Amino acid sequence: MEIAGKVALVTGAGSGIGRATAERLAREGAKVVVVDIDAAGGEETVRRIAAAGGEAAFVQGDVGTPAGIAELFRAAKRVFGRLDIVHNNAGIMTGDTPGWPDAPLEKVHRVISVNTAGVVMGTREAVAAFREHGEGGVVVNTASIAGMGPLPFDPVYAASKAAVIHFTKSCAILKELENVRVNAVAPGMVDTPIIAKTGDGTKPAAWLEPSLAGAVLLPPERIAEEVVRLIRDDALAGEVSVVMHETTAAPAQG
Repeated sequence: MEIAGKVALVTGAGSGIGRATAERLAREGAKVVVVDIDAAGGEETVRRIAAAGGEAAFVQGDVGTPAGIAELFRAAKRVFGRLDIVHNNAGIMTGDTPGWPDAPLEKVHRVISVNTAGVVMGTREAVAAFREHGEGGVVVNTASIAGMGPLPFDPVYAASKAAVIHFTKSCAILKELENVRVNAVAPGMVDTPIIAKTGDGTKPAAWLEPSLAGAVLLPPERIAEEVVRLIRDDALAGEVSVVMHETTAAPAQG
Protein backbone atom coordinates (compact mmCIF):
# COMPACT_ATOMS: atom_id res chain seq x y z
CA MET A 1 0.00 0.00 0.00
CA GLU A 2 1.15 3.49 -0.78
CA ILE A 3 0.56 5.45 2.43
CA ALA A 4 0.70 8.93 0.93
CA GLY A 5 -2.80 10.24 0.31
CA LYS A 6 -4.48 7.64 2.51
CA VAL A 7 -6.54 8.29 5.64
CA ALA A 8 -5.44 6.52 8.82
CA LEU A 9 -7.09 6.13 12.21
CA VAL A 10 -4.89 5.42 15.24
CA THR A 11 -6.35 4.63 18.66
CA GLY A 12 -4.46 5.38 21.86
CA ALA A 13 -2.63 8.06 19.88
CA GLY A 14 -2.36 10.52 22.75
CA SER A 15 1.00 9.07 23.82
CA GLY A 16 3.46 6.23 23.37
CA ILE A 17 3.19 3.85 20.42
CA GLY A 18 0.00 5.45 19.15
CA ARG A 19 1.49 8.92 19.05
CA ALA A 20 4.68 7.68 17.39
CA THR A 21 2.65 5.81 14.76
CA ALA A 22 0.35 8.76 14.09
CA GLU A 23 3.34 11.04 13.61
CA ARG A 24 5.10 8.54 11.34
CA LEU A 25 2.02 8.01 9.16
CA ALA A 26 1.61 11.77 8.83
CA ARG A 27 5.25 12.08 7.72
CA GLU A 28 4.53 9.39 5.14
CA GLY A 29 1.78 11.60 3.72
CA ALA A 30 -1.36 10.17 5.33
CA LYS A 31 -4.12 12.23 6.87
CA VAL A 32 -4.41 10.96 10.44
CA VAL A 33 -7.39 10.68 12.77
CA VAL A 34 -5.91 10.75 16.27
CA VAL A 35 -8.14 8.89 18.74
CA ASP A 36 -7.71 8.83 22.50
CA ILE A 37 -9.84 9.02 25.62
CA ASP A 38 -7.36 11.64 26.88
CA ALA A 39 -8.23 14.89 25.10
CA ALA A 40 -5.09 16.74 26.19
CA GLY A 41 -2.80 13.98 24.92
CA GLY A 42 -4.68 13.57 21.66
CA GLU A 43 -4.72 17.28 20.93
CA GLU A 44 -1.00 17.47 21.66
CA THR A 45 -0.37 14.74 19.08
CA VAL A 46 -2.35 16.71 16.51
CA ARG A 47 -0.38 19.85 17.37
CA ARG A 48 2.92 18.01 16.91
CA ILE A 49 1.81 16.63 13.54
CA ALA A 50 0.68 20.05 12.35
CA ALA A 51 3.94 21.65 13.49
CA ALA A 52 5.81 19.10 11.35
CA GLY A 53 3.69 19.96 8.31
CA GLY A 54 1.27 17.04 8.49
CA GLU A 55 -2.51 16.88 8.58
CA ALA A 56 -4.41 15.39 11.51
CA ALA A 57 -7.59 15.76 13.53
CA PHE A 58 -8.47 14.65 17.04
CA VAL A 59 -11.50 12.52 17.88
CA GLN A 60 -12.07 11.75 21.54
CA GLY A 61 -13.31 8.21 21.93
CA ASP A 62 -13.53 5.16 24.16
CA VAL A 63 -12.69 1.86 22.45
CA GLY A 64 -13.91 -0.11 25.45
CA THR A 65 -17.62 -0.06 24.56
CA PRO A 66 -19.46 -0.99 21.35
CA ALA A 67 -21.31 2.33 21.29
CA GLY A 68 -18.11 4.27 21.91
CA ILE A 69 -16.14 2.62 19.15
CA ALA A 70 -18.98 2.87 16.64
CA GLU A 71 -19.31 6.58 17.35
CA LEU A 72 -15.60 7.31 17.04
CA PHE A 73 -15.50 5.58 13.63
CA ARG A 74 -18.49 7.64 12.50
CA ALA A 75 -16.75 10.79 13.68
CA ALA A 76 -13.49 9.80 12.00
CA LYS A 77 -15.19 9.27 8.64
CA ARG A 78 -16.85 12.68 8.92
CA VAL A 79 -13.45 14.34 9.32
CA PHE A 80 -11.70 13.14 6.15
CA GLY A 81 -14.50 11.35 4.31
CA ARG A 82 -13.08 7.81 4.35
CA LEU A 83 -10.66 5.41 6.06
CA ASP A 84 -7.91 3.27 4.50
CA ILE A 85 -5.74 2.31 7.48
CA VAL A 86 -6.68 1.48 11.08
CA HIS A 87 -4.19 0.91 13.89
CA ASN A 88 -6.01 -0.65 16.86
CA ASN A 89 -3.41 0.33 19.42
CA ALA A 90 -5.15 1.48 22.60
CA GLY A 91 -4.38 -0.71 25.61
CA ILE A 92 -4.19 -0.72 29.39
CA MET A 93 -2.83 -2.98 32.14
CA THR A 94 -4.49 -4.23 35.29
CA GLY A 95 -1.64 -2.86 37.41
CA ASP A 96 -1.17 -3.42 41.12
CA THR A 97 -3.93 -1.40 42.74
CA PRO A 98 -4.39 -4.16 43.93
CA GLY A 99 -2.99 -6.80 41.62
CA TRP A 100 -4.39 -10.12 40.49
CA PRO A 101 -6.49 -11.84 41.79
CA ASP A 102 -7.68 -9.03 44.05
CA ALA A 103 -8.07 -6.39 41.33
CA PRO A 104 -11.61 -4.99 41.21
CA LEU A 105 -13.83 -6.79 38.72
CA GLU A 106 -14.51 -3.46 37.04
CA LYS A 107 -10.79 -3.05 36.30
CA VAL A 108 -10.46 -6.62 35.03
CA HIS A 109 -13.44 -6.12 32.74
CA ARG A 110 -12.02 -2.82 31.53
CA VAL A 111 -8.70 -4.40 30.51
CA ILE A 112 -10.48 -7.07 28.49
CA SER A 113 -12.91 -4.54 27.00
CA VAL A 114 -10.16 -2.17 25.81
CA ASN A 115 -7.40 -4.61 24.88
CA THR A 116 -9.39 -7.41 23.30
CA ALA A 117 -12.95 -6.33 22.58
CA GLY A 118 -11.67 -2.95 21.39
CA VAL A 119 -9.46 -4.66 18.81
CA VAL A 120 -12.23 -7.01 17.68
CA MET A 121 -14.78 -4.23 17.37
CA GLY A 122 -12.24 -1.88 15.82
CA THR A 123 -11.44 -4.43 13.14
CA ARG A 124 -15.13 -4.97 12.46
CA GLU A 125 -15.71 -1.22 12.11
CA ALA A 126 -12.64 -0.91 9.90
CA VAL A 127 -13.90 -3.56 7.47
CA ALA A 128 -17.26 -1.78 7.29
CA ALA A 129 -15.51 1.54 6.58
CA PHE A 130 -13.35 -0.01 3.85
CA ARG A 131 -16.43 -1.52 2.20
CA GLU A 132 -17.84 1.96 1.71
CA HIS A 133 -15.19 2.88 -0.85
CA GLY A 134 -14.66 -0.65 -2.13
CA GLU A 135 -10.87 -0.48 -2.24
CA GLY A 136 -10.00 -2.59 0.80
CA GLY A 137 -7.62 -1.48 3.52
CA VAL A 138 -5.18 -2.46 6.22
CA VAL A 139 -5.64 -3.07 9.95
CA VAL A 140 -2.69 -3.34 12.34
CA ASN A 141 -3.37 -4.46 15.91
CA THR A 142 -1.05 -3.91 18.85
CA ALA A 143 -0.41 -7.18 20.66
CA SER A 144 2.53 -7.87 23.01
CA ILE A 145 5.11 -10.54 23.76
CA ALA A 146 3.17 -10.82 27.03
CA GLY A 147 0.56 -12.65 24.97
CA MET A 148 3.07 -15.37 24.09
CA GLY A 149 3.98 -16.53 27.56
CA PRO A 150 3.01 -16.27 31.21
CA LEU A 151 2.85 -12.93 33.00
CA PRO A 152 2.07 -14.04 36.57
CA PHE A 153 1.58 -10.55 38.02
CA ASP A 154 -0.89 -9.46 35.34
CA PRO A 155 -2.40 -12.56 33.73
CA VAL A 156 -5.44 -10.59 32.57
CA TYR A 157 -3.23 -8.36 30.42
CA ALA A 158 -1.37 -11.41 29.08
CA ALA A 159 -4.66 -13.13 28.23
CA SER A 160 -6.02 -10.03 26.51
CA LYS A 161 -2.94 -9.80 24.28
CA ALA A 162 -2.93 -13.55 23.54
CA ALA A 163 -6.47 -13.07 22.28
CA VAL A 164 -5.30 -10.27 19.98
CA ILE A 165 -2.62 -12.55 18.52
CA HIS A 166 -5.02 -15.38 17.73
CA PHE A 167 -7.73 -13.03 16.52
CA THR A 168 -5.26 -11.43 14.09
CA LYS A 169 -4.10 -14.78 12.73
CA SER A 170 -7.70 -15.86 12.30
CA CYS A 171 -8.42 -12.72 10.26
CA ALA A 172 -5.90 -13.64 7.56
CA ILE A 173 -8.80 -14.90 5.43
CA LEU A 174 -10.14 -11.34 5.14
CA LYS A 175 -7.46 -10.64 2.55
CA GLU A 176 -9.22 -13.03 0.20
CA LEU A 177 -12.77 -12.23 1.25
CA GLU A 178 -12.64 -8.45 1.69
CA ASN A 179 -9.29 -7.23 0.34
CA VAL A 180 -8.49 -6.31 3.95
CA ARG A 181 -5.14 -7.25 5.44
CA VAL A 182 -5.12 -7.65 9.23
CA ASN A 183 -1.71 -7.91 10.92
CA ALA A 184 -0.30 -7.30 14.40
CA VAL A 185 2.84 -6.04 16.03
CA ALA A 186 3.94 -7.69 19.29
CA PRO A 187 6.53 -5.52 21.04
CA GLY A 188 8.75 -6.27 23.98
CA MET A 189 8.90 -3.60 26.67
CA VAL A 190 8.47 -0.14 25.19
CA ASP A 191 9.28 3.18 26.81
CA THR A 192 5.71 4.45 27.17
CA PRO A 193 3.49 5.82 29.99
CA ILE A 194 1.89 2.38 30.47
CA ILE A 195 4.98 1.30 32.44
CA ALA A 196 4.39 3.87 35.18
CA LYS A 197 0.68 3.07 35.14
CA THR A 198 1.42 -0.46 36.34
CA GLY A 199 2.12 1.30 39.63
CA ASP A 200 0.82 4.61 40.91
CA GLY A 201 1.18 6.47 37.63
CA THR A 202 4.50 8.06 38.52
CA LYS A 203 6.62 4.92 38.91
CA PRO A 204 6.28 1.23 37.91
CA ALA A 205 4.81 -1.45 40.11
CA ALA A 206 7.25 -3.25 42.38
CA TRP A 207 6.81 -6.51 40.44
CA LEU A 208 7.93 -4.83 37.22
CA GLU A 209 11.03 -3.10 38.59
CA PRO A 210 13.31 -6.20 38.43
CA SER A 211 12.50 -6.59 34.74
CA LEU A 212 13.36 -2.95 34.13
CA ALA A 213 16.72 -3.11 35.91
CA GLY A 214 19.32 -2.81 33.18
CA ALA A 215 16.72 -3.31 30.45
CA VAL A 216 16.97 -1.48 27.15
CA LEU A 217 13.45 -0.30 26.43
CA LEU A 218 12.27 -0.03 22.87
CA PRO A 219 11.54 3.50 21.67
CA PRO A 220 7.93 3.91 20.46
CA GLU A 221 9.30 5.03 17.10
CA ARG A 222 10.70 1.53 16.51
CA ILE A 223 7.21 0.07 16.82
CA ALA A 224 5.82 2.75 14.52
CA GLU A 225 8.42 1.72 11.95
CA GLU A 226 7.19 -1.86 12.09
CA VAL A 227 3.56 -0.79 11.81
CA VAL A 228 4.45 1.04 8.60
CA ARG A 229 6.17 -2.08 7.25
CA LEU A 230 3.07 -4.16 7.94
CA ILE A 231 0.90 -1.59 6.20
CA ARG A 232 3.08 -1.38 3.11
CA ASP A 233 3.70 -5.07 2.42
CA ASP A 234 0.73 -6.33 0.42
CA ALA A 235 1.84 -9.94 0.92
CA LEU A 236 1.28 -9.85 4.68
CA ALA A 237 -2.01 -11.02 6.19
CA GLY A 238 -2.46 -12.61 9.61
CA GLU A 239 1.16 -11.78 10.42
CA VAL A 240 2.21 -11.21 14.03
CA SER A 241 5.54 -9.41 14.02
CA VAL A 242 7.62 -9.59 17.20
CA VAL A 243 9.84 -6.59 17.92
CA MET A 244 12.54 -6.94 20.57
CA HIS A 245 15.46 -4.62 21.18
CA GLU A 246 17.99 -7.43 20.69
CA THR A 247 16.84 -8.38 17.20
CA THR A 248 15.10 -7.10 14.14
CA ALA A 249 11.40 -7.76 13.75
CA ALA A 250 10.44 -11.32 12.97
CA PRO A 251 7.16 -13.18 12.48
CA ALA A 252 5.91 -15.11 15.47
CA GLN A 253 6.00 -18.86 15.17
CA GLY A 254 3.01 -21.12 15.69
